[in-house]
Amino acid sequence: MYAKILRRIKNMGFRKKITGISLAISLIPVILLGIFSYGQMRRLMLERESLALRETLRQETDHLNYKLESYLSALNLICWNEGIRTSLSKDYETNVDMYLAYRDVIDPMFLTVRSLNRDITSISVYTDNHMNPHGNVLRPLEEAAGEAWFEQACSSTAPFFRISEDGRSILLLCQFYYKYVPYTNILCMTVDLASALDTADSLFEDNYGFLMASAEGESLFRFTDISGEADTDEPDSNTLAREDISRNYLVETNTLKDTGWRLYLYRPVEEAAAAIRQITYIVLLMILVCILLVSCTSTGLSRLVVHPLEQLSSYIAKVESGNYEFTITSDSTDEVGRLIEAFRKMTANLNHLVNEVLRAKIAQQKYELKILQSQINPHFLYNSLSLINGKAIMAGQQDISQMARLLSTFYRTMLNKGSSITTVESELENTKAYISIQRMMHSDSFDVTYDIAGDVLSFPILNLLLQPLAENAIIHGLDHKETPGKGVLSVSCYREGEDIVFKVMDNGCGMPEEECTRILSADSRGYGVKNIHQRVCLYYGPGYGLSYRSTNGMGTCAVLRVSESLPPSE
Repeated sequence: MYAKILRRIKNMGFRKKITGISLAISLIPVILLGIFSYGQMRRLMLERESLALRETLRQETDHLNYKLESYLSALNLICWNEGIRTSLSKDYETNVDMYLAYRDVIDPMFLTVRSLNRDITSISVYTDNHMNPHGNVLRPLEEAAGEAWFEQACSSTAPFFRISEDGRSILLLCQFYYKYVPYTNILCMTVDLASALDTADSLFEDNYGFLMASAEGESLFRFTDISGEADTDEPDSNTLAREDISRNYLVETNTLKDTGWRLYLYRPVEEAAAAIRQITYIVLLMILVCILLVSCTSTGLSRLVVHPLEQLSSYIAKVESGNYEFTITSDSTDEVGRLIEAFRKMTANLNHLVNEVLRAKIAQQKYELKILQSQINPHFLYNSLSLINGKAIMAGQQDISQMARLLSTFYRTMLNKGSSITTVESELENTKAYISIQRMMHSDSFDVTYDIAGDVLSFPILNLLLQPLAENAIIHGLDHKETPGKGVLSVSCYREGEDIVFKVMDNGCGMPEEECTRILSADSRGYGVKNIHQRVCLYYGPGYGLSYRSTNGMGTCAVLRVSESLPPSE
């Protein structure tokens, strides 16, 4: 068996041998590092979770201590109020005097205390003074004789806390101290337990438990939000105090200073392990990446001889696809190195020839544009339009006069004295003149709106870019509008970073989505926008030009994007 495996290894290709040996050597340290990293991360995550529990419980303890102190302050405010003390120790001769004590002293004080602390649900005084009962505020002392706290309240004048028998309230009790008064008066302040512990249900987002227990270990309040845990599985205070609980829960405990009650905050260990599992997946991914890197390295070493030829082949494919913008070099002087050097010189010559042809094409387009503009005699045209305008004014034909002025403005801004560069303001003036002429020709059958940013008017721009877009919107959009309502043409211009954006929108017939894709290509019907798109791309480079958005039957939006500055050659 061993000989068979050895023979098979010997017969493997040399590239596979290097790859296999490299992987075998690298797997051992990578796996050991992964195991060590997992152990360290688990320990650190548990320590971090314990620290978070400890800090959260400390804040909650401080919060509860503050609330308990506020309840004690409220109780002391009543117990040491001279008016309350006098009212409870006085022998009343008439019911009127007793009523005045209720109205002017006891009720206002109790109402003030409750309004200052919303957690207090009721305040009662149990007394053996011969006073008439007054709702829940003043009750006979014998009514409290059956309560569990009665003996402690009678034997001590220090305030103390108890939990009500139904477990819903905190009772704060204190006996009024009178040195020379024979009556016994016990103040019982009832605090809503849920309000006092209102933050216990928001200590964490999920999967945690909060327990408040008495000094004897009796559970006083519990909040549990641990998924999959039944009521019978919830740990009590004795369970949480055991040392072996750390295998299942992370537990932190603290004590309230005024009551001796203990607070427990706990979370399942697997909750912290969930975060560890995520990191474990990352570590496993890094191990796989390391293995992949080792594989790539070993494969690279084995392919050292054939790599130059593969690289040369990829460059040939780039040249075949028309990409000449790359640099190929070789440090070797062997046959492959000389071949690469010859290929580099060849691609450099091809790139030079292609650039020359491209520049010649741009120059040809400029020349053709100037020839087209020169075919119109501007002075003859302006003089003719001026004569028409004068004749129209003399004849009182305002429409003809306005048309002549608009035509004069349109051709003046279009010809631009033979220059292919104009300003945004002049281009917009040309477009506005054209749209006004079209509106007159269409008997104002459509409206036009302009939204032009004032900070773009002075920027240079190629001539005759915007007017053809407005022409297409009218001829191919608004003229074919079938939906009810008046046609609207909107022209906007604004800056966007270092770009200038023009938008020409209409609510005409629109066009299918596939037409928006074909309209700028060689297979489209043209609409006069193909030339605009090509000119912008040639002058400004990739990332600039025309784009269309349209909804069939609802309208079209043409977006033209140019740079705020022309290339230096312009």
